[in-house]
Amino acid sequence: MTGKILSPPEIIPYEGPTIFLAGPIQGAPNWQNEAIQYIQNLNSKINIANPRREYLDGTFVYGAQVDWETHHLNKANINGAILFWLAKEEEHFCERAYAQTTRFELAEWKVKQEMTGSKLVVGIEEGFSNAKYIQRRFSQDCPEVAITSTLEDTCKEAVRLVNHK
Repeated sequence: MTGKILSPPEIIPYEGPTIFLAGPIQGAPNWQNEAIQYIQNLNSKINIANPRREYLDGTFVYGAQVDWETHHLNKANINGAILFWLAKEEEHFCERAYAQTTRFELAEWKVKQEMTGSKLVVGIEEGFSNAKYIQRRFSQDCPEVAITSTLEDTCKEAVRLVNHK
């Protein structure tokens, strides 16, 4: 059995463990494709929920995207792991703070990890703004959460978390 690559906005039924690829999309390089390759090379049976998707003009529905992400984050939390890759900003958009949704989700899942032991890994690329603060707060409150500095190591840790239920 080979794992599925799950993309928004459709929510389809599937079985088995999932790694959710959490991290910036707008203004970020397409790091998700690289992460998918790393994960599949390590364990091809793991499902991968990738929220990045190119939409045709006029087809993006905000609520459907958020609902898709919430659904798959929760599935990965139950059976799998949540991988945060904090890629440095590649393109700046003045009307939007870089990684604004990712920063909210990271704080949300940090608290869930503290409360319920959610399986998280956080990778921070050199040059990601406010990395020092994020590293400090995780070391204080969630010292068991691995903080990595390369996408490859972040993927390896996520697969390790899935393989060691």
